[in-house]
Amino acid sequence: MKISATVRNSPTSHEVHVATDDSAQSLPIPAKRTGKGSAINGGEFLMLALATCYCNDVYREAERMNIPVDGVSVEASADFPGPGLAATNIRYRARITSSAPDDVIANLLRQTDAVAEVHNTLRSGSLVTLE
Repeated sequence: MKISATVRNSPTSHEVHVATDDSAQSLPIPAKRTGKGSAINGGEFLMLALATCYCNDVYREAERMNIPVDGVSVEASADFPGPGLAATNIRYRARITSSAPDDVIANLLRQTDAVAEVHNTLRSGSLVTLE
């Protein structure tokens, strides 16, 4: 599976596109008021990636484990100490609404944490290459 994102920005336009393999879509992300870049910063998108990945993976793992899920709430946060410095204190919390017993939900939370791809990418310290 190949996942990509593209941002095209100029003083008069701002376009954001994402794709997974052959499935592409545009996202309605506004430009900054100055027109120079996205109104949403990369750190916010990184936290959104963590929250979105975990949310989606909860449903995937719940289905695999045959656990009913009525809702998922995920909040991710990090501290960014300054320009050019890596995030620290990356954390997230999740709540699952389900009729399943608490111990089953706790296991689902742990299992999902173990297989969440974005989380595991950050944990592995993957190489990022400018081409």
